[in-house]
Amino acid sequence: MVAGSMMAMPLISSAEYFHPSADDSIKIALVGCGGRGTGAAMQALLSKQNVKLVAMADAFRDRLDDCYKNLTSDDLSDWSGVAGNVKDKIKVTEETKFVGFDGYKKAIALADVVILTTPPGFRPIHFEEAVNQGKHIFMEKPVATDPAGIKRVLDAAIIAKQKKLNVVVGLQRHYQNSYRELYKRLQDGMIGDIVSAQAWWNNDGVWVNMRKPSQTEMEYQMRNWYYFNWLCGDHINEQHIHNIDVINWFKGSYPVKAQGMGGREVRKGKEFGEIFDHHYVEFQYADGSILNSQCRHIKGTMSKVDEQIMGTKGNIYCGAMNITDRKGTVMYQYDKAKENNPYQTEHDELFAAIAKGEYKFADAENGARSTMTSILGRMATYSGQALEYDKMLNSGISLQPSRYAWDADMPSKPDANGFYPVAVPGVTKYLS
Repeated sequence: MVAGSMMAMPLISSAEYFHPSADDSIKIALVGCGGRGTGAAMQALLSKQNVKLVAMADAFRDRLDDCYKNLTSDDLSDWSGVAGNVKDKIKVTEETKFVGFDGYKKAIALADVVILTTPPGFRPIHFEEAVNQGKHIFMEKPVATDPAGIKRVLDAAIIAKQKKLNVVVGLQRHYQNSYRELYKRLQDGMIGDIVSAQAWWNNDGVWVNMRKPSQTEMEYQMRNWYYFNWLCGDHINEQHIHNIDVINWFKGSYPVKAQGMGGREVRKGKEFGEIFDHHYVEFQYADGSILNSQCRHIKGTMSKVDEQIMGTKGNIYCGAMNITDRKGTVMYQYDKAKENNPYQTEHDELFAAIAKGEYKFADAENGARSTMTSILGRMATYSGQALEYDKMLNSGISLQPSRYAWDADMPSKPDANGFYPVAVPGVTKYLS
């Protein structure tokens, strides 16, 4: 299932791969047909370009069928803030619907652009394959769940740049008007030097899919993928990466070390697999500045998803879309009426560049390094150790099963009562 060495691939430009069809359409393949995949496909099809969906792939037939039904419906749900009729742009046939662990390869082969929206544990091998086949790529965040996966994405990102393949990662705040305007003013020196930052993703949590008697362990974990680290990487990786990435973006760098605390205070049921319900991490950058990061999935607690950046001359409040001086006086306020839908914008800009034959987007390296920041935070809270970014990145740690099959031996297994092993700070070790 895994492609060969990325460094051995021929260096061919994206222009040699993208051959518009007779009707000048851009053909896309969707790999991962869940809710986010449905939304991303819709946004691609709702861009101003002549985009057509020609292939779909998913491990599960029912997920693929539900996605196809939604995309071809006259009464579409509102996926991530957009709605519209795209069924005339769906050119998928039974022959171009691929089910199973290897179907992604066939779907990718039929397209000019690939949308990668499976659970993130599969992202490294899917990204490698898309780069190997010379396709432009939209891939959702996070881009991996372990350091070994991050290294694979970074290696493939080098080849994608050499081939001039446009790659957009779904860290959509980079495509959001208010964030772009705040970033411009940071660059202009409005808040001076950054000395500290705070980031939050605190809310009730997400869905749970209960086990069914007929499921193999692989199927159960994939159906309930949010609660297994080889697939999700914990919610600090799957969701809080958005806020952590904003700080990395505004800092223009990535942390060098981290330490923190976390655990399972409330969500202790077997249906919650092996992940924590709260994390608090102190990330330190090379210049000594600190990011205090917190994320929590506990019902009935305070909800907050936001970022704050404190400088020597002022503060940025991303949720409020403003900048204040050190005394709290507003120096800049973004006009909320001018806010865009960044989920749509990231596709609009990607497909506009592809249609023009332009090479403009190389998000994969940042996507990988911000994902690694989230993974570092998880490793710090799981272990209670102070960990260095570079050492963990180069640790070779992999959470993946030895093979992808319904009867595979899983990296995390339930005990006789159905409970999974959970990390214990002070016991779980990543350093000797």
